[in-house]
Amino acid sequence: MARDAQDEARRRLSALAGDSDAQWAPARRLEQDAALLGRLLMAAAGYQQSGGQGADVTPDDIGAALSLFEDMRYQLDRLETQVVIEARRRSMDWRQIAQRQDLNSSQAASQRYQRLMTRLEEIRQGVR
Repeated sequence: MARDAQDEARRRLSALAGDSDAQWAPARRLEQDAALLGRLLMAAAGYQQSGGQGADVTPDDIGAALSLFEDMRYQLDRLETQVVIEARRRSMDWRQIAQRQDLNSSQAASQRYQRLMTRLEEIRQGVR
């Protein structure tokens, strides 16, 4: 998806009225974790650029950051699945969904959705 289209999507979604914060807790946690990772990388970059001065980013800090990714992937997969379900519920066809996801075909969008559903079910069952 082109940067302009992403900016337009963000503008459009930002204009929506907010509902109960409780239902968006997973999205908020994802946002907070991404911000934490950004801060870690900024601190690490500042440490390198200042010749070792500034925040001391340790291997334990890096390890803590790495441990966030699996849950972040799960939350993103869950959110994407919910949005696709909503798109289908609102009569969007797979071709339209594929275009918005920057995929080449309706089949690719449908297969992506199926892979997400399979992955989420495997996590739920403890297979992954």
